[in-house]
Amino acid sequence: MNRTIGLILIAVGVVMLIWTGFSYTKKEKVIDAGPLQVSADKKESVNWPPYLGGILLVGGIVIVATAKKS
Repeated sequence: MNRTIGLILIAVGVVMLIWTGFSYTKKEKVIDAGPLQVSADKKESVNWPPYLGGILLVGGIVIVATAKKS
């Protein structure tokens, strides 16, 4: 079980190091006056620090290295 968790942490850490975030588009109502509605697309972004991916990567390697082989 620990080995699987370690491998997952390694994979997530590598992905977080390669892609430091993502963006998406969200529809937002600008005007809502009875039957008249106007909406606009708003671009949102989610970013995380690259060192977080490095911490997950190192943590996964430590867990895999210390996991008992069955």
